[in-house]
Amino acid sequence: MFQWSKKVVKSVTFNPEIADESLLAQVENSLETQPDKTFSDLCKEALWKFLCVPETVQPVAKTTNITTVEQKIGEMQNQIAGFEERFLARESHRLEAIESQMLQLTQQVANLAIILNQQPPTYIPPDSVSVAQAIPEYEPQEVDPVINRIGQFLDDF
Repeated sequence: MFQWSKKVVKSVTFNPEIADESLLAQVENSLETQPDKTFSDLCKEALWKFLCVPETVQPVAKTTNITTVEQKIGEMQNQIAGFEERFLARESHRLEAIESQMLQLTQQVANLAIILNQQPPTYIPPDSVSVAQAIPEYEPQEVDPVINRIGQFLDDF
C-alpha cells in the first residue's frame, strides 16, 4: 500500500469548458452556503461517496460534531430549565399546602388550650360496676375422673 507523509496536497484543475465551469460554480455556491467547510472538505466528501466507502469508516466532520453537540447541549439546557420550572411549581404548591395545614393545626391546638383553661379539672373515678362486667366470671368445668387420677400421680411425682 502507498504510504503518504503526514500531509499530502493534491491539486484540481478546472478547464475552461462548460462542464468544469458549472462544476466550479456549484463548488463556489456550496462553499458560500456552508462557510464552515473548505474546498478540501468538499473534495473528500465527494471521493468518499464516489468510492462507496461505508459511513462507519468515514471520518466525522469536526464542525458538524461541534454543531451537533452544541445543539444537544442547548436542548438539554432547555429540558433542565423546563424540569426546574415544573419541579419548583410543584414544590411551592406542596409547601403552601403544608403551611396551610400547620396553620390549621396551630389554630386547633389554640382552641383546645382555650377550652381546657375554661373548664375546671374534673376527676372521673372508674366505674366499679362496668369493670366487674368487663371481666367474665370463671365457670367451673366438669373434671374428667381419669385426668383427676393422673393429676394426683403428677402431684406426687
